[in-house]
Amino acid sequence: MQIKIEPAEHCRGALSVPGDKSISHRAIILASLTEEVVGIEGFLDAEDPRSTLVCMQALGVKIEQQGTLIRVHGAGINGLREPSTILDAGNSGTTARLLTGLLAGRPFYAVLTGDSSLRMRPMARVTEPLKRMGACIDGRESGRLLPLSIRGGGLTPLVFHSPVASAQVKSAVLLAALQAGGRTEITEPGISRDHTERMLQHFGVPLRWGKQGEIILEGPVKSLKAEQVRVPGDISSAAFFLVAGALAPAGELLIHEVGLNPTRTGLLDVLDRMGAQITILNQQENNGEPVGDILVRGGKRLVGVDITAEMIPRLIDEIPVLAVAAAFARGTTRIEGAGELRVKESDRLHVLSQELGKLGAQIEELPDGLTIQGSRAISGGSVSSHGDHRIAMALAVAGLFAEKETIIDGVESVQVSFPGFFDRLKDITR
Repeated sequence: MQIKIEPAEHCRGALSVPGDKSISHRAIILASLTEEVVGIEGFLDAEDPRSTLVCMQALGVKIEQQGTLIRVHGAGINGLREPSTILDAGNSGTTARLLTGLLAGRPFYAVLTGDSSLRMRPMARVTEPLKRMGACIDGRESGRLLPLSIRGGGLTPLVFHSPVASAQVKSAVLLAALQAGGRTEITEPGISRDHTERMLQHFGVPLRWGKQGEIILEGPVKSLKAEQVRVPGDISSAAFFLVAGALAPAGELLIHEVGLNPTRTGLLDVLDRMGAQITILNQQENNGEPVGDILVRGGKRLVGVDITAEMIPRLIDEIPVLAVAAAFARGTTRIEGAGELRVKESDRLHVLSQELGKLGAQIEELPDGLTIQGSRAISGGSVSSHGDHRIAMALAVAGLFAEKETIIDGVESVQVSFPGFFDRLKDITR
């Protein structure tokens, strides 16, 4: 499927973005581990979270859905049942990795797979610590790739020093630790998203932190306390509109109720350094997550900055649209330590270099990053998303400020995280 993006003279208006994808996944999983009915408002009704929902249903959890409103009839940790079919995570790495951690503690057999893209993404970073805890996991390349077969149960606690700062790895071990007999400790080399920790606490799990910052969980936890969840807008989805608003020659955009978790707001820090005019309004907290409205004004040219390795975990998903911002900025932007982008839905470093280059951007691919020479002159042209939702949306933002129209192939991938994205884009540029 293709879409044509015409150059825009302004970005203005007010909008909301879909619910946070990371939080939607976790809300479904943790609500399922209670023994009561849990309401989830603002659920992201898109392909990735629906993969988690369908998998939890296959594990015996009754879930009712009316668009973005979900009612989960919790089965309790011990109420999950052996699935009669193969669990399909679709394109969702979060579904695959978090469910691997959950299934590692269940005394039954399950098989987990995904689409052709997900079957090429690394799983060893999750399966290796889970095997050390006692789970029997096998799969392609000795459990390094999907499909995985998992026979869980009888887990022992683990002192785990993660080699990467990864919320998915950390979350998988935490879900297993809920079911292990004793004290599990987790440390990371840097800060990664802490949605799982916040939501575990929201559901009554006595999580704590040690003197060295290690996460400590005493298992087993028999059941979680039922608490309602309100999912904030996804800052990774808002990112495309924030960059569009900042690059626009004129206008201002107000984005309502966006999640402002400090492990996710690296984008705002970078845009501030680039000179974007951004203001946070109406700050509050929902189920342990900070939320606020974000106002962005156009009319000011951005400047290039350095994005270093220690910043990457706080903005890993926003690198594609930040590369677009850099392409229009004055000066040079250098992105380092982003090698993780090579094992996302596409090799995002290579694809960004290739596709933004087709539009006229001066961009150099590095082993773990990009160097982008900013320019006002981006020509437009024909590009491809390579089946990657964030690449498709980033290219659409680039097309708004190109000299000529931009045609993007493969935009059906956007359904993974942001149904209705292109309609919203039209609304703010009319």
